[in-house]
Amino acid sequence: MHSEIKALPLPPPPALLRQLFDAAVAAAQPALCLPAHLPPPPKGRTIIIGAGKASAAMARALEDHWAGPLEGLVVTRYGYEVPCQRVDIVQAAHPVPDAAGLAATQRILQTVQGLTTDDLVIALISGGGSSLLIAPSEGMTLADKQNVNKALLTSGATISEMNCVRRHLSAIKGGRLGAACYPAKLLTLLISDVPGDLPMDIASGPTVGDVTTCADALAIVQRYQIDLPVAARQLLEGGAGETVKPDDARLNKSSVRMITAPQIALQAAAQMAQAAGFTPYILGDSLEGEARDVAKVLGGMARQVVLHGQPFKTPCVLLSGGETTVTLKGQGRGGRNVEFLLALGVALAGTPGVYAIAGDTDGVDGLEEIAGAVLTPDTLERAWALGMNPRSFLDNNDAHTFFQTLGDSVITGPTLTNVNDFRAILLTG
Repeated sequence: MHSEIKALPLPPPPALLRQLFDAAVAAAQPALCLPAHLPPPPKGRTIIIGAGKASAAMARALEDHWAGPLEGLVVTRYGYEVPCQRVDIVQAAHPVPDAAGLAATQRILQTVQGLTTDDLVIALISGGGSSLLIAPSEGMTLADKQNVNKALLTSGATISEMNCVRRHLSAIKGGRLGAACYPAKLLTLLISDVPGDLPMDIASGPTVGDVTTCADALAIVQRYQIDLPVAARQLLEGGAGETVKPDDARLNKSSVRMITAPQIALQAAAQMAQAAGFTPYILGDSLEGEARDVAKVLGGMARQVVLHGQPFKTPCVLLSGGETTVTLKGQGRGGRNVEFLLALGVALAGTPGVYAIAGDTDGVDGLEEIAGAVLTPDTLERAWALGMNPRSFLDNNDAHTFFQTLGDSVITGPTLTNVNDFRAILLTG
C-alpha cells in the first residue's frame, strides 16, 4: 500500500522573497559561471589582473580550473577577499577610492609591462571596479578623484553617466589598461552590474574601447551641475582626457566574454518562484530612474493586478533588475534599494496581499553593509505604531533607519558577486 505524498508547505511570503533573492545571488557566483569561458593556456606567461567586488572569487574559480602556471593581481572591496594561491588579492575602498586602491592599480599597470605576443592576460572585471581601479589622470590627485566620486554618487546621474565621467578622468579606465597589455593577447571576463550590460560601463571599461568622448562627459557634468576640481574640468574641456577607442590597434588582440549578468539572476529567481506556485514575470533587467519614481510605477502595476486582475493573474511575482538612482536631499543614510522599497510602501498604502524585497546583489546598498529590506502589507502600520512617519523618512533619504528599526533589513554579508539590484514584488492573490 502506497502512502500519499504531501506537498511541503510554502514558506511565508517574506521568507520566500528572501529565497528568491538568494537564488539570484547564487546564480551569479563565479565558481558556477566562469570555468566554461576559460581559454587554453598560451605558449608564454598567463597574467591575471582584475578589479571589482567579484574579482577575488573570480580569481579563485580561475585558479581551481587552470592547469598551467599563472600569476597576477586583482583588487577587491574590503571584506570580499577570497584566498588564492597564485594570484595576489588586494583589498581597497568602495564606493569612494582610497590609497590602497591607488597602490594596487599602480601594481596592476606594472604587472602588464613588457609582455610579448606569446603571453595571455586574463582580466577579471566586475561591478565596483570603478572605485577600486584608481589612477588619476595627469594633474589630478587622489583627493580630486575622491571628491569627484562623492559628487557623482549624490548627483542623481545614472551609472552609465557616472562611468562616462570616470573614464575621462582616469589613467587606467576607458580602455587604457587594455592598451597597456599590448602586444599580449587579452581576454576580459565580465560580470555585469549595469543596465544594458555594455562592457565599457562595467567598472568603467578599463580593458575595452570607449565610444564616448570628453564632450559627452562634460555635458553630463553640466547637466547635473557637478562641481569638478579645476584639473578635472581642464581635462574634459581641453580633450586631454580622451579615452582609447574600439578601433585602436592596441586592442586588436582583445576579446570579451560576459560570464553572467542580471538577466541570468532574474531567471534563476523566476524558476524558484514557479516551483513555489507563483507565475513569474520578468519586467526588465535594466530599469533605471529615480528610485521613488520606479517605485510609483511598479506600485501602480501591483495595485492594478490586485484590484482588477490585469494584466497578470495572481498568485504571481513581478521581477526586475537594473540600477535606480537617488538624488540626496535629506540627511539620512541613503540606499537606493531601501528608498525604492519605502516609496513602494507609500504608493501601495497597505494594499493587501502585496509583499516585496529589494536588494543589491553585492550585499551593500549605498554606503551601508546592508543588502536591502523586505516590505509587507503591514509595514506602514507597524511604523506608525512606533511613531515613525514613513513619508518623513523618505523625504530625509533615511530608509535604512526605517527598515532597520522595524527589523526588516536584509543582511547577507559579502556575496562575492555583483549583478546589480534585485527587486521582487509578490502578489499572493
